[in-house]
Amino acid sequence: MEDLLAARAQMAMSLAFHIIFASVGIAMPLLMVIAEGLWLRTNDDTYLTLAKRWSKGTAIMFAVGAVSGTVLSFELGLLWPTFMAHAGRIIGMPFSLEGLAFFIEAIFLGIYLYGWDRVPKKVHWLAGVMVLLGGTMSGIFVVTANAWMNTPTGFTYIDGTFTNIDPIAAMLNPSSFSQCLHMTIAAFLAVGFAVAGIHAYFLRRDPESSFHRKAFAIALSVGAVFSILQPISGDISAKKVAKHQPVKLAAMEAQWETENGAPLRIGGIPDEEDEVTRYAIEIPKALSFLAHFDFNAEIKGLKEYPPEDRPPVAIVHYAFQIMVACGMVMIAAGLLGGWLAWKRKGIPIDRWYLRFVTCCAPLGFIAIEAGWTVTEVGRQPWVIYNYMRTADAVTPMPNLVVPFLGFTILYIFLSIIVVILMRRQIFQE
Repeated sequence: MEDLLAARAQMAMSLAFHIIFASVGIAMPLLMVIAEGLWLRTNDDTYLTLAKRWSKGTAIMFAVGAVSGTVLSFELGLLWPTFMAHAGRIIGMPFSLEGLAFFIEAIFLGIYLYGWDRVPKKVHWLAGVMVLLGGTMSGIFVVTANAWMNTPTGFTYIDGTFTNIDPIAAMLNPSSFSQCLHMTIAAFLAVGFAVAGIHAYFLRRDPESSFHRKAFAIALSVGAVFSILQPISGDISAKKVAKHQPVKLAAMEAQWETENGAPLRIGGIPDEEDEVTRYAIEIPKALSFLAHFDFNAEIKGLKEYPPEDRPPVAIVHYAFQIMVACGMVMIAAGLLGGWLAWKRKGIPIDRWYLRFVTCCAPLGFIAIEAGWTVTEVGRQPWVIYNYMRTADAVTPMPNLVVPFLGFTILYIFLSIIVVILMRRQIFQE
C-alpha cells in the first residue's frame, strides 16, 4: 500500500508540474501569432516587440515541458509496468502521433525564433501558426490516451488480456472529443488570463505604457473569449461523465442517494463515514437537468456502489468545486472587461479592474490542476475504468520514496530556473 501511495504521489506531482508547461505550449503561440499578425497589418513595432518577447517565453516553457514530459514517459514504464504491458499496444498510437506533433512544433518554433529577417514576413507568421497547430495537436493526442483510460474501447477483453486491438477506435473513444475540447479551451483560457494578469500588474505601475496596453488587450481578449466557451465544453464533458462514469459524477456532486430530480450542490462538506453531505447550497433538480436535460432524470448515488469501488469523494468534490469557482470568476472578469471596453470605447484600465484581473492570473492554472484531479482521482480505484485497478498496475519496486524526493528536487530546481529566465528574458522593463 505504501508503494502504491508513493507511486501515485510521484505520478501526480509529475503530471501537476508538466500540465502547466503543456498548457503554455498549447496556448502561448496563439498570443504571439496574434501579435505578429497585428504587426503585419499595422506596422506598429510594439506588436513586433510583443511577438518576440512572447516567443521567448514560449521557447522557455517548451524546453522545460520537454524535460518534464520525458520524465513522465519514463515514469509510465517504471511505475506502472503492468498497465503499460496491457495498454501499451492500445495507447501507443496517440503517443506516437503526439511525438510527431511535438517534432513539428519544435521544428517550426526553431524557424520562428531564428527566422526573423531570414524568411519572408508572411512565411515567418505561418511558421508561428504551425507552432500553434503542433502544440495543440500534441496536447489533443495525449488527452485521447487519457480519455481511453476513462472510457476504454477498441479491443476485446479475454481472460485478462486485451486482444483484437483497434487503435483508431481506441483514440475515438466516447470521452475523446469532450475531454480534448475541454482541456484545449482550458489551456487557452488559463494562459490568456495569466498573461493578462501579468500585464495588468505592470499597467497599474505605468498606465501609459503602450507595450503593456497592447499586451493586456490581446491576452484579455483571448481569455474572455475562451471563458465564455469553457462552460459549453464543460457541459458536454459532464454529460459524458454522467453517461459513462456515473460514480464519478456522484463523487463530483457528493450525491449519496439515487434520486430523481437530483439537486446541484454548491459547496458542502462530504462525510464519507456517515455518507451525507453537509452545509451545501442545493439548487433543486438542477443536476438532473444538466446531466440529462430532464429535471426528473435519475442520478445514481454513491450508495449504489461498494465502498471499495468509490473514488475519494471529498477530494473529487472539493476539486470540482474549486474548478467551477475559478471558472466563474474568470467568466465574470471577461464579461466585465468586455462591458468596460464597450463603455470606455477602449482598453479597460480602471485600477480596480486591473487589480481584479491581476488576482485572476493564477486561476486558470488552479482550475486546470483541479480539473485533472477530478479526472484522475474520480476514476479511482481504476487505472483502466472497469478493467484494471490501480493497485494491480503499480510496480513491485520498493523504496519509491527516494525517487519521489529526487524528482521533487528536480521540479523545484526547474521551477526556479523558469522564474529566473522569464524575469530576465520576458518581463524586463
